[in-house]
Amino acid sequence: MNLADMSATDLRRAYAKGDLSPVETLEAVISRAEQLEPRLMALWAVDFEGARAAARKSQERWRRGAPLGPIDGIPLTIKENIATEGVAMPLGSAAMDLHPAGADAPPAARARESGALIFARTTMPDYGMLSSSRSSFHKLTRNPWDLGKTPGGSSSGAGAAAAAGYGPLHIGTDIGGSVRLPAGWCGIFTLKPSLGRVPMDPPFLGRVAGPMTRTVEDSALFMEVLSQPDPRDHMSLPWQEISWSALDRDVKGLRIALHLDPGAGLPVDPEVRAAVEAAARAFEAAGAVVETLSPFLTREMLDGQDRFWRARAYADIVGLTEERKAKILPFIRAWAESAADFSGQDVYSGFAQSMAIRKATEAATRRFDYVLSPTAPIPAFDADLPSPTNDPERPFEHIAFTLPYNMSEQPASSINCGYTSAGLPIGLQIAGRRFDDLGVLQMSRAWEHMRPQQRPWPTGAE
Repeated sequence: MNLADMSATDLRRAYAKGDLSPVETLEAVISRAEQLEPRLMALWAVDFEGARAAARKSQERWRRGAPLGPIDGIPLTIKENIATEGVAMPLGSAAMDLHPAGADAPPAARARESGALIFARTTMPDYGMLSSSRSSFHKLTRNPWDLGKTPGGSSSGAGAAAAAGYGPLHIGTDIGGSVRLPAGWCGIFTLKPSLGRVPMDPPFLGRVAGPMTRTVEDSALFMEVLSQPDPRDHMSLPWQEISWSALDRDVKGLRIALHLDPGAGLPVDPEVRAAVEAAARAFEAAGAVVETLSPFLTREMLDGQDRFWRARAYADIVGLTEERKAKILPFIRAWAESAADFSGQDVYSGFAQSMAIRKATEAATRRFDYVLSPTAPIPAFDADLPSPTNDPERPFEHIAFTLPYNMSEQPASSINCGYTSAGLPIGLQIAGRRFDDLGVLQMSRAWEHMRPQQRPWPTGAE
């Protein structure tokens, strides 16, 4: 196996035995990235030399038997809206001033403290408000499974990099599906943690950072690091000792909901529906009790969330000069500026729907241990489109399965559960009760063992 394709857990064991070194692993990852980047365009702010220097230090620590932490010497990328000291944050937009960040944000700080080899930042669309990779700053990131398709967004580069084997560990962020949608469309695994489980700076309603990996075990390993406390997050959960590596679990007797109709948004593609139903049948065959979950999201809720986010985006850009506004992706500018005439009541009623989604999600899922659903109602769409609808008046028709768990603060994962007839991955979302992050990982691990054999990872060459 190419070292670029090895899991973080396997690399860690090999380092401990002296069979492999961080230096040779990093070189394999760099070689993979250099080979595929002309086609995938997943990376920004590449720092191979800085990572090489860190790899040499890591190698010495492993030789002394004194690694800094669980991911010492593991190659890693970070989404570019997570600050790393000395590197600017364009937020995917050419309208941003590029000022170097003064300090690492909590996820980056914890990764660096653990000895990770941070070799690049990953791409995202303008202001992170698209589920595609369309950006006025970055080149168009493409899906390794099909270069004509989007990897998803807003953690676009992270999803593509993980699927293509740019090392085993990647960090993304999610406020409405931004780690789960790329995971689903790129065939990888991710965990959107409970709000506050992974400290953020700045924190915001529904916004989390989460691991994006090829395996559940690697995400569990990464959560040991990312969940460490940081006082800068005034919304973070009290830190607690969680046995993240305790992934084995019997699903017999668990009450599982099968959710195939969210109540609003795009209809579920038949191939997506069939793959998720097959996963539910597998859990049922393993002894779980599976029941259908009725729709609970309404048109009013989805439109209200959209309205609040438009107002927030408009507040971000209204003070920009006309010259800088002209650099914003036209789709995003049209979407944000539609809020120019909103009244205070318009904005408040939109925000109130965030709370309505929270209440409805908790109430609908309360009697179940876990909920299975599609991650997205459709497979990956054309890379050139900013959203599946290509309509700034209807930009969020595809997030009806993912959005509720951001507002309710419940953990949710995305894991591959099959492929379309065209060979595109299909994501299965597994959601749990608030704070049950480990349980969601355990359920995901159970599915990882149950699911049919996976296809080889893509080369990004077609």
